[in-house]
Amino acid sequence: MSKRLLSVTAYTTLEYVETTAIGETFEWDSIAVVNATADDEEPTAVQLQLELDNITEEHLPKHMLDMELTPDQARTLAGDLETYADRVEGSED
Repeated sequence: MSKRLLSVTAYTTLEYVETTAIGETFEWDSIAVVNATADDEEPTAVQLQLELDNITEEHLPKHMLDMELTPDQARTLAGDLETYADRVEGSED
């Protein structure tokens, strides 16, 4: 992913995620960077950030999503991720 808007460091949550962008007239497979963070000083929200690699993409201009979650929203999302991760692991046995 060249010329990223989202900086990737040792602290980035997930630096390689297989992703599909789906639009009304297209479906495009790519990789993405996903990061969860909060401000170091006086945080007011949990930030969930996502950026797809757009080197060969013609439908979406370079962009990133930066979602601000309340602590309750972040915990709800984390709980759902745990639930579905357990389901996937259970089906692999």
